[in-house]
Amino acid sequence: MTGVLLNINSFIWNTGLVSIIILTGIIFTIRLKGAQFRLFRDLAALLKNRHLSAGRSNFKTVSLALGTSMGTGNIVGVASALSIGGPGAIFWMWISAFLGMAVVYAENRLSSIYSRKKEKGPMAYIKNGMKAPWLASFFAAACIGAAFGMGGMVQVNSAVGSIGSLPKYKLFIAIAAFIVIYLVISGGAERIGSAAMLLLPAVTIFYTVCCIAVILLFRQKLPEAIGSVFHEAFSFRGAAGGLTGYAVTAGVKRGIFSNEAGLGSSPLVHSSAASFAPGVQETFAMFEVFIDTILCCTLTAAAILCASPDGSADGAFIHLFGDSTSLIMTLMLMIFSFCTIIGWYYCGETSFLFLSKKSGSQIFPVIFAAAAASGAVFSSEPVWLISDIFNGLMALPNLTALLLLRKEIRKE
Repeated sequence: MTGVLLNINSFIWNTGLVSIIILTGIIFTIRLKGAQFRLFRDLAALLKNRHLSAGRSNFKTVSLALGTSMGTGNIVGVASALSIGGPGAIFWMWISAFLGMAVVYAENRLSSIYSRKKEKGPMAYIKNGMKAPWLASFFAAACIGAAFGMGGMVQVNSAVGSIGSLPKYKLFIAIAAFIVIYLVISGGAERIGSAAMLLLPAVTIFYTVCCIAVILLFRQKLPEAIGSVFHEAFSFRGAAGGLTGYAVTAGVKRGIFSNEAGLGSSPLVHSSAASFAPGVQETFAMFEVFIDTILCCTLTAAAILCASPDGSADGAFIHLFGDSTSLIMTLMLMIFSFCTIIGWYYCGETSFLFLSKKSGSQIFPVIFAAAAASGAVFSSEPVWLISDIFNGLMALPNLTALLLLRKEIRKE
């Protein structure tokens, strides 16, 4: 089973897809005249506009959108990228994030143009913009698979893995996870957004402070760590074979796993916002990518490179928390995972309703909660492989739509 998944994953995440992701980012960076460089100026201007708070608050939307990305990718995903591609993978995570900021701007711009009540995000612009309803249905099916995999199973699996080897308790943990997840997601978008808004900012600030504290403790090693990132990004190990290099592939893949730029999840979440004024959701989406990858993933990588002897996040934070490291890291990872789960539920449900042509569903919350909870009993490798596969299947139709509809995206 694992061998089959490995072959499928290698076929999807080949040189071509990685190249398309990078190329799409470059195209929209040029087309939007470097919108990334104006992020904080535009964000400050938006926050001063009180009219943007009407209806469901933009802060809730940002929290929900950040929830889909601020999960295990910021901790486990970074450690995975380092183990596969070495320190050079972090450089390519930065590149994927910088280019990804332009991509999420483009995604959300198209979404604001084409989204309707029952057709949102990529499904809307693929169906109505490209005039390809079959491809929109393919994207929706892939999004449901990604919601079950990356948005559910991976998060629970990683949280349980952080607890340790507890085989006799896994079934109990799965049942408890099912109950908690179902109680939140069954309350609809308002309850999901409120839960994310309550949990995510606090744990993100706490995690950021912890990373900075570890880096300060080992600040003498910081120049060497930064140097290794740039050196190995362009070394033989990192760049052998061009875009087939482990550092490039691992960095781009884990960068997308973390910030989700190009997958199409961002416009799905932002389509739930009250305001569709030009530039609003697009700017917030870029800010989310910056926070997720440029800030949090970089701090994680720096802490690991400076302080962890075994390349794990726990190995870095043990210098800060001592014997309580496992407990504290588990709690943080569980909160991050939970926010990702409830955020991805919204994406999966929106896609399910698009395919089923219904206005609501009683069965999808049950199926999603059960799929997410099953991550507690499966081994990690097939769970991560399934997630990577569906990520790639989401990215392909979404990036195709962005490139074909690029002329409709205008600088605001």
